[in-house]
Amino acid sequence: MNVLVINSGSATLKLDVLEISPSCGRPQRLAQARVEQFGSAASLGFSAASGRALKETRAVPDHTAALHLFLDWLRGENDAAPDIAAVGHRVVHGGAKFGAPTRLTPEALTELESLNALAPLHNPPALAGIRAARAVLGPDVPMVAVFDTTFHRTLPAHAATYALPHELVRRLGLRRYGFHGLAHESMLRRYSELAGVPIAQANVITVQLGSGCSVTAIREGRSVDTSMGFTPLEGLMMATRAGDLDPGVLLTLSRRENLSPSALDDLLNRQCGLLGVSGRSADMRELLAVAPHDPRAALAVEMFCHRVGKYIGAYLAVLGGAQAVVFGGGIGENSPQIRARICERLEWFGLHVDAAKNLAAAGTEARITNDTSRLHAWVVAVDESVLVAEQTAGCLSHPVAGNSFPRPASSRMHP
Repeated sequence: MNVLVINSGSATLKLDVLEISPSCGRPQRLAQARVEQFGSAASLGFSAASGRALKETRAVPDHTAALHLFLDWLRGENDAAPDIAAVGHRVVHGGAKFGAPTRLTPEALTELESLNALAPLHNPPALAGIRAARAVLGPDVPMVAVFDTTFHRTLPAHAATYALPHELVRRLGLRRYGFHGLAHESMLRRYSELAGVPIAQANVITVQLGSGCSVTAIREGRSVDTSMGFTPLEGLMMATRAGDLDPGVLLTLSRRENLSPSALDDLLNRQCGLLGVSGRSADMRELLAVAPHDPRAALAVEMFCHRVGKYIGAYLAVLGGAQAVVFGGGIGENSPQIRARICERLEWFGLHVDAAKNLAAAGTEARITNDTSRLHAWVVAVDESVLVAEQTAGCLSHPVAGNSFPRPASSRMHP
């Protein structure tokens, strides 16, 4: 079956068509599209396995228009566009209701809409992608939501529970859900393939560094702790998100600046992190370029590396040691300088970066530590679309009953 995978952002759209076949093993990518900056001058990049490609700038007002353009472009090759048997949507927050891939019914869509406040940067665009797919493909093509929170269902209670009154936790569903689950699972799988370590024997720390950033401790192939929590705001410093904060800071902002909840939401999601500290950019590449003569940019970079290193150190304690630290994401895969600055904080644990290997691993998968390292570091390519396609096909073949997110009521949570 051919699965269209949709990964929607507020100003961007990623589309992949993958063929799922038992005889092929790993899903085969038939075509893909990237649309950036909806509006009068959107950037389009289409490609197909046949070698056809398109790069242009044109008006693309929204998700529906982008999907129409991509499918029309595919049909332009001698009417040989692949038939779409199903659509898989990456959705960031599944809340307490959704703990597994879920077929999108009208009832499920209504439930998803109620979660927008938990992930305001991510869930509303995902819903826009879902509506676009339904409008373009019609009601007969089945659609599945695949959630970033699912991989973290295995968090034990002591890692998932906030130190809040039990009644509040129970009534409001307050727990650490974790995010970037598809990325962390993709890194785990790829590490397993490259290092020759079975997933069930993998004890690793996966580090997703991009616009959003998170770290996950994985024991025997299962997530046991992760840096993001109830929402994607917790944890590492990110492009425009603050990460960990003393709650007293929020109380002070509310009282002294008279900030409403919506104003705090905008501040914490869109004005903090690298952008807030540097005062100039949320792009790590720009900050690295100006850091030698811009103290605020230099501080932002140093804070970023410090916090990543601190979380990795904490998760080495959680796991009691690990086989590897695995880097992925736009920064993790493409910035040797950031990786080196993070890894130098781990030399005490026996991680020794090979400078030449690290420099060569810019957009290339590789082990970047020397042979004598006790703890290794790897750079891998994150491919969330493959997982979305596989889980979409699996959901349609074997629907899951009672797939709500488990409550953190026991010492270890299992799916």
